[in-house]
Amino acid sequence: MQARIYRPARTAMSSGTAKTHTWVLDFVADTAREIDPLMGWTSSGDTQSQVRLTFATKEEALDYARANGIDAVVTEPQSRRANVRTGGYGENFATNRRGVWTH
Repeated sequence: MQARIYRPARTAMSSGTAKTHTWVLDFVADTAREIDPLMGWTSSGDTQSQVRLTFATKEEALDYARANGIDAVVTEPQSRRANVRTGGYGENFATNRRGVWTH
């Protein structure tokens, strides 16, 4: 069995970092998905591809993989850019703003 261990990225619809602090172990699909000719749904006989395990640290995920004989590949997360404004969008409407904000 092969798996990958990674820390999920933030969603594209938000600038927040919720649900990005845990590490995830996903199994790699052994077989390709097939399209059902009658309904058009995709299906697979591989049930391991549906399993997603979460861990607090990368070391916990690696220990689990070693203990269960899982060949895991770790993907390190990319760091966030340093030039992100600390105040964000709400800073545009602050009452203690130094400059005048107009359109």
